[in-house]
Amino acid sequence: MDINTLRSMATVASFVTFIGIVWWAWSRQRSADFSEAANLPFEQD
Repeated sequence: MDINTLRSMATVASFVTFIGIVWWAWSRQRSADFSEAANLPFEQD
């Protein structure tokens, strides 16, 4: 196993992690939480 193989594996792992984060952020289950968080600055105490 040479350095280029390790670099390729690191690139693939990073890409899979990125896709996982994007999927998590855009999932319908998280939509309500993010909408609520987006409106926090506009709430009055």
